[in-house]
This record gives sequence, C-alpha cells and structure tokens, in this order.
Amino acid sequence: MASSCSCNTVNFKAASFHPNKPLAPTPSHLLPTSKPSQLASISLRLNQNPLQTTHFRKSKAVPGFQVVASGQKGEPLRVMISGAPASGKGTQCELITKKYNLVHIAAGDLLRAEVAAGTENGKRAKEFMEMGKLVPNEIVVMMVKERLAQQDSQENGWLLDGYPRSESQATALKKFGFVPDIFILLEVPEEILVERVVGRRLDPVTGKIYHLTYSPPETEEIAARLTQRFDDTEEKVKLRLLTHNSNVESVLSLYEDQIVKVDGTLPKEEVFSEIDSVLTELLTKKGAAVGSLAA
Repeated sequence: MASSCSCNTVNFKAASFHPNKPLAPTPSHLLPTSKPSQLASISLRLNQNPLQTTHFRKSKAVPGFQVVASGQKGEPLRVMISGAPASGKGTQCELITKKYNLVHIAAGDLLRAEVAAGTENGKRAKEFMEMGKLVPNEIVVMMVKERLAQQDSQENGWLLDGYPRSESQATALKKFGFVPDIFILLEVPEEILVERVVGRRLDPVTGKIYHLTYSPPETEEIAARLTQRFDDTEEKVKLRLLTHNSNVESVLSLYEDQIVKVDGTLPKEEVFSEIDSVLTELLTKKGAAVGSLAA
C-alpha cells in the first residue's frame, strides 16, 4: 500500500464526542485479525462511466423533518461514516445530507468525476486505470483533501462516505488537518449482510433493485426477468466483508474518541433517528462552544 503523501500541514483540533449511553462492542466475527488489504485502494476501470455519477449533491427538503444548516449554529459538522456492503450506509448518507445540508463526499464518485473533468489528479489516476492497476493511495488522498478544502465543504460541513479505508489514508487526512467530529459505524451481523446481498435482484429493463424477501417484485412478469449481479453471491460477498472489516479495524484506533456505533439491523427510520439524535446534540454543543467564546 502506498504511503501517505508528505507536505506542509495545517493542524486543527477537532471536538471529541462521547455518547452518553454505552454502546455494544463490535461482534468479534465482524472484526477479523487480518491486516488491511491492498484493496483499501480505490479500484476502478474505465468501463465505468464517470459521467454517470456526480459527487456534488445538492440537498432538497425531505418531508417529515426540517433542513438544518449546520453552519448557522457555529462550526459546521465534520462527519465520517462507515458500513459494510448492504449495511444501509447509502440510505443513511442521503438522509443525513438532506437534513443537515452537508457536502456528501464519496471517494469513488470523486475519482470518477476528476477523471471525467481531466484534472491533474484525474489524469494521474487515469494512467493507472488504463493499465488495469489500483489507483495509489496518495492520489486518492489528494483528491479527497482538495474536496474537503473547498469552500462549500468548509462552510456547510461535510459527510465523508466510506473513507478512509486504511490507517495510512486516515493518517494522511489527519496530517492535513481533516479530523471528524464524529465517526459513525453501522454494525450489522455478517449473516444478515449476506442475506441482504444474496437476495438482491436487478430488473434489467428499469434498473430497479429488488429483494426476494424484503422488497419483492410487483408482478410475475417483472419477477421472470430479474437477474442476480455476478458479485452478489454468498462466496463473493463474504470476501468483500472480510476486506471491509479488516480495513475498518485498521482505522478505528485513530478515531476512538469520535466513534459512535449504531445498530444497522433496525428499520432505516430508527437507524436515522439514532444518528439524528447524536448529530443534533453534537451540533448544539458546537454552537454553545462558539457562543461562549463570543461572549
């Protein structure tokens, strides 16, 4: 794995957050002892159209709650979130982004957008992708660092989705001064994750994702044409989970004061309620701290 890049750094001291209630420890079978895999690097190929994904995601009002602009109450929120495949992380990122008006940054989306835009980092990444190689950590770290430093991220706050994936990536971001106020870890037992993934089916006509148990197709006609993605088999999902868990294990020690573990087996509304409660309390504390300094 490539080492983190070295350059002049700006250090900020992030506010630590300690939840009031005790949190269940991570089940041992979810945290293997293997060292972080080289797969912690971003692996993308040019046959993935970078124009299909945009990392600049504007927030829209969502029925049921009021949009909160974190910058209006003091310092903006700085959030990292991690979750295994099928943990519901994507849904929670969407809900968090919409309510708190945070800039949603996903490394894979960012990489594809930079390649499509022909930026300096994008050109460097494209060279490796054309050779079928992993994009080195230092290139991805620079992309993420520059996105975090942009004005909208600094003013509105940011939600870093599924990144960093290794200790070296986390250390590099820390050297640049990017430390989260909170690190949300969605916990789901492996057997449930496997069930969620293996039961997924794709409608090749509409592109809609179904689940044989949780969201079955509406008609027999749709059911007859559903297909299973090649990487949604039990064997392959277990390999992906092993890689994910080893990568997460490698970064947890660096964020031990900011970690909040959330039960991802709950309905998505309850999962968001837990996250929302923690973020609201954190935002209130940050606003109070700014107010006391102003006084």
